[in-house]
Amino acid sequence: MTPVRSWLFGPGHDERILAKVFDAGADAVLLDLEDAVPPDRKAKARSQVVEALGSHPEAWVRVNKPGTAMAAEDLEAVAGRCAGVRVPKVESAADVEWVAQRAPDIAITCAVESALGVVRAFEIASHARTRDLTYGGVDLSLDLDIEGGWQETLYARSALVIASRAAGKGPPIDGVHTRLDDRNGLRREAEAARRLGYFGKSAIHPRQVPVINEVFKPTTAELRWARRVMDAFERAGGAATRLEDGEFVDVPVAERARRILEAAR
Repeated sequence: MTPVRSWLFGPGHDERILAKVFDAGADAVLLDLEDAVPPDRKAKARSQVVEALGSHPEAWVRVNKPGTAMAAEDLEAVAGRCAGVRVPKVESAADVEWVAQRAPDIAITCAVESALGVVRAFEIASHARTRDLTYGGVDLSLDLDIEGGWQETLYARSALVIASRAAGKGPPIDGVHTRLDDRNGLRREAEAARRLGYFGKSAIHPRQVPVINEVFKPTTAELRWARRVMDAFERAGGAATRLEDGEFVDVPVAERARRILEAAR
């Protein structure tokens, strides 16, 4: 599974954005059929997304809420034509199964956006078809009736990290930063998410992509450390050892170094 640093939303009904979204430098493009699309333009958005997928089958699609008629129509239109679907407002393994039955051959990323979704995060992550979880901070804050600051949402964010790991899935994806002109805030939020155990972040504007890509790329210092660790570990034949500065190296330390090098590739 190739790590994805940046996921750039493109509203499916907006022809101007659809014409530019694939050239913005994001690791993954997420064509949106859900919240970014007005109710009276859902059919148009679905048609335009299908057309865009003809040239860009590597794109992902955010469908509407599972169990709804709109989501069923979305999946009928895009299943088999895209790399995967992001499913919003997932609250149970049954929601994942509902999507899986209608999209048998594509990846599924599940957005956790409610208190019930957080409580059932391990159940959701454990479904065989769940690729990974996504933190949906905007909707979660609405559900909890809070402003959504980092301290206020730390428990929920950590719950997704722990649930993902316990289910044997990759790290969750961080949600959007809604203040488009706040590059410093975006960077701080992305860096904090990475420290917490997330990998990758969603973007709602192309200018957010370079910051996200930079934050989730291993730094020169991290790569230098990882190479030193792997060299020492291999010289020791896989036995516990230490670096020249005295840092202890054993299997979990070497595994972390291996993951950093893998992410860089």
